[in-house]
Amino acid sequence: MRFAKAFSPVPMACVSVCTLLNITGTNAAVQAKTGSALHIEEVEVVGHPLSAEGLAQASAVLSGEQLSRSLQASIGATVANIPGVHSASFGQAVGRPVLHGLGGARVRVMEDRIDTLDVSVTSADHATAIEPFIADRVEILKGASTLLYGSGAIGGVVDVHTGRIPHELPEKTLTGRAEARADDSAETRVGALRLDGGAGSFAWHLDGFWRDADNYEIPNFVESAQLRALEEAEGEEHEEEEARGELPGSELEVNGGAFGLSYIGERGFVGFSVSQLDAEYGLPGAHGHGHEHEEEEPGMEEHEEEEGNPTLDMEQTRIDLEAGVENPFAGFSSLNVRVGINDYEHAEIEPSGEVGTLFENEAWEARVELMHKSVGGWEGAVGLQYSDREFSALGEEAFLSPVDTESIGLFWVGERDIADWHIETGLRVETVEHRPSDSGLADTDFTNVSGSLGAIIPLTSDWTLSLQSDYSSRAPVSEELYSNGAHLAAGTFEIGDASLDEETAFNLSATLRYAGSNWYLAGTLYRTDFSDFIYRFNTGLEEDELPVLRYTQEDAVFTGFEAEAKAIVHQWGDGQLSVKAMFDTVTAELDISGNDNLPRIPPTRYGLGLAANWGVVNASLDYTRVDEQDDVAELELPTDAYDDVRAYVGAQFPLEQTTLTVFLQGRNLTDEEQRNHVSFIKDFAPAPGRTLEAGLRFTF
Repeated sequence: MRFAKAFSPVPMACVSVCTLLNITGTNAAVQAKTGSALHIEEVEVVGHPLSAEGLAQASAVLSGEQLSRSLQASIGATVANIPGVHSASFGQAVGRPVLHGLGGARVRVMEDRIDTLDVSVTSADHATAIEPFIADRVEILKGASTLLYGSGAIGGVVDVHTGRIPHELPEKTLTGRAEARADDSAETRVGALRLDGGAGSFAWHLDGFWRDADNYEIPNFVESAQLRALEEAEGEEHEEEEARGELPGSELEVNGGAFGLSYIGERGFVGFSVSQLDAEYGLPGAHGHGHEHEEEEPGMEEHEEEEGNPTLDMEQTRIDLEAGVENPFAGFSSLNVRVGINDYEHAEIEPSGEVGTLFENEAWEARVELMHKSVGGWEGAVGLQYSDREFSALGEEAFLSPVDTESIGLFWVGERDIADWHIETGLRVETVEHRPSDSGLADTDFTNVSGSLGAIIPLTSDWTLSLQSDYSSRAPVSEELYSNGAHLAAGTFEIGDASLDEETAFNLSATLRYAGSNWYLAGTLYRTDFSDFIYRFNTGLEEDELPVLRYTQEDAVFTGFEAEAKAIVHQWGDGQLSVKAMFDTVTAELDISGNDNLPRIPPTRYGLGLAANWGVVNASLDYTRVDEQDDVAELELPTDAYDDVRAYVGAQFPLEQTTLTVFLQGRNLTDEEQRNHVSFIKDFAPAPGRTLEAGLRFTF
């Protein structure tokens, strides 16, 4: 791995950090505001500079016990039960979040406000380089977030806060948590340890994690009923047609950890962390995507059945730097400098053991934010964001030439009160440059402009109405511009278009909220009109037995609604019983004649839940109905409806200076065949069947 070159931004970052070190001061922790007896956390989205008064934009936060119950192998699966949020899965190891029907290069996944700097947007089979078990909290901004985070956030943001760089001295010399879990579906074993401590003016952090899982069990056939019917009608025969009970290629092994250290001064902090992530996972759906050998030798059938799926071997080393100071200059209340440096590679290994493609990504990103005091009644933040990415895909099966991408953005966001209305606005200008190494490919340059205006309007003491409008633009990513070849691990032949224009979007949303003593209700209605929406369509052609997918652009409209409600129905002594409900739906249509449906749009879903706590015991029961999706794109198969039943029971036992939590939870308790329509391989890879997971956690 070429890690030395990745250190090129370190001198610049160190100059900034050392300058701040001379004026460092205590960075007061943002405290979560506890809600009513419902225990609904009306918490701040701490990664957003305007969140102290609430955000007009639809948002969600997972933290504490709710985050612990939601943890799964991918960040997408971890957040997928939040209204308006889904996961673009590719087996159990891969799952990028999908927000309001938008995913891929339109949703920015971050670790502590810096991009993951991996290649997960390059293809559906590439995992995000984040381990959910290290998260302190996960913040989600649903809808355009380009002002703060650039054109890659035109659909929203998922920010995983790790606390790996301490911002303040701990109250105790040592705190931490240790956790172990296991399930029966894939015989998954998970272990995680986190330690935080301090001495004098220094605070430190240490974490480590490990996960190992075999192929997971499924309740029925590997292939969907629709695909098997289509193959039967076309007279095709596949060995895996009758495969059932287990999903080949769904195994995974992940391990890693991090160390962080900060110096805490009177007015701020300066710190760093170094982290490592190694993962090896299978890629299901191989046969369905053309991985079968053209010729078979006698006696090879059994061998190919055992090794019929490719695997992906990933390694990432990351360095993060951060410094913050209060009142750095006249007129400014705080300054924050954040840098992430990454060295990433993964090898896509064919069933024969040969490396088909080697992906490398050396990238770094920096952002500087200055919070300014009131100017003409406006308070806010001005910032600069810069990123540089050197990407390459090498090997006989490489579908994309090496490309260097550089972007720089300048932004301002501000807020003020006008009478009872809280107003939020902002503006961003950004340039993006792509420089392919292939002399036969043209360089491309884009200038993106984004703006927003929002308002939070109190209707009564309990009811508020939030209105948000955004104009956003997104530069095409290198994969959309320059792809040209077979990507065997994903089972596709992809063709880009270097003449693609910027994608622009105009979004309107309205959110109505009620927060009373025993009730909470929120509903969001949104519409996004895209001009020159970039998408990948199935041409119906094949190249080397692979479907040919071509990038193009057309106007498109996304319309959706989401709602959730929670209420306490009974209280007694040291316990209570509450109910909740959720609903979300989204439609996406192209402005073309004929079939105007976009592929992989989430179906409508709705759910009900019960939750109870009594002394040290907590329990919940949740039911979700996912409707059939038959508004499908050309050459896309419909997906059947299914039910999902989940349950949890846990108990917390206070010990000497330690709390022990023991829990048991179940997913898909009815053992129903579930296929995620958002998944690129949903017809070759159903979700796990009935899964029981047990675990224990020590917190001290």
